[in-house]
Amino acid sequence: MNVLVINAGSSSLKYQLMNPETGDVAAKGLCERIGIDGRLTHKTSDKKVEMEIAMPTHGEAIQAVMDALLSEEHGVIKSVSEIDAVGHRVLHGGMKFSESCLINDEVLATIEECTPLGPLHIPANLLGIRACQDKMPGTPNVAVFDTAFHMTMPPKAYRYAIPTKYFEEDDVRRYGFHGTSHKYVALRTAELVGKKEFKMVNCHLGNGSSMAAILNGKCQDTTMGLTPLAGVPMGTRCGDIDGGVIQFLCNKYGYSVDECLNILNKKSGVLGISGVSSDFRDLEDGAKKGDEACQLALDKFAYEVAKYVGAYAAALNGIDVLTFTAGVGENGISNRAAICEYLGYLGIKIDPERNNVRGKEALISTDDSKVQVWVVPTNEELMIARDTAELVK
Repeated sequence: MNVLVINAGSSSLKYQLMNPETGDVAAKGLCERIGIDGRLTHKTSDKKVEMEIAMPTHGEAIQAVMDALLSEEHGVIKSVSEIDAVGHRVLHGGMKFSESCLINDEVLATIEECTPLGPLHIPANLLGIRACQDKMPGTPNVAVFDTAFHMTMPPKAYRYAIPTKYFEEDDVRRYGFHGTSHKYVALRTAELVGKKEFKMVNCHLGNGSSMAAILNGKCQDTTMGLTPLAGVPMGTRCGDIDGGVIQFLCNKYGYSVDECLNILNKKSGVLGISGVSSDFRDLEDGAKKGDEACQLALDKFAYEVAKYVGAYAAALNGIDVLTFTAGVGENGISNRAAICEYLGYLGIKIDPERNNVRGKEALISTDDSKVQVWVVPTNEELMIARDTAELVK
């Protein structure tokens, strides 16, 4: 079975054509500068091609993807009919969607109703879906929601302590994101530890970071909230912050709320503290050279992640497995070590030699650690493809 996985942004579109059973990727690529001039980067197992292609809309972008996949020179299929289904990453499912679903007119309309919850992403997601429907009529499309995995949270975790009317009338609550990644890691970890019932905390750490408390494969709590701004500090996002800071900055500097949120989303996090970069590799280089601001940014990040591990161990009444995934989680050897230094009270011990690993599945805890600590590379595209295949079948 071939599933085309689509992740559509406002001016870009990522894609992978893959087998959901084996995980084999026949081709993948990126359409950039949609609506400006258009550029396609297309990769297969042995070739990479870059092309300037006019893409005034997502429709032309999808057509460019189809042409690349069908090309005699660098294609991997001979007919569009070889694409059995299309799986779309959709940022926000609101309270309407607790799992992936086949897309029809009713589903499209309901996704559109969620636009106020994801005003930047959902319109782009819809453009990608409609472009695929137009260019591949008759091919089933599936929506895989970034929020769906977290919909098993109990009310005590997802409700905010604000007047109930904002929850009942406006759906203001904790939703959480990176759900497809958390779901993949939870399922893969169950295979690695050889059981389905256990307590785990998953740390999806990267330029965007979120953590999840997971009980027997079901999410109980997560760090991101109504938006991806909440939780631990990230590359450019501030993470948890006193709401009064927004009022203070707006009053003092005359910012609008939107201007202030732009600062908190795009100019804060480890970039804001370090003043150097949002890339953790740059921060490590700076810290090695004695840059105190870079070191503080790294220390703050490790401290906040460790605090949430402790909080989620309390929420779960214990912890059996701690997992690290995503760019920093999979590759940040020193970051993992710094986080785990705080967690000795939980019986967590990591082995420096085992921890010396990047981008590979590995058990990095010692044999006598009371909690297993794993590095589990995420694969959101494979999770989307599997959900899509299951629904289509």
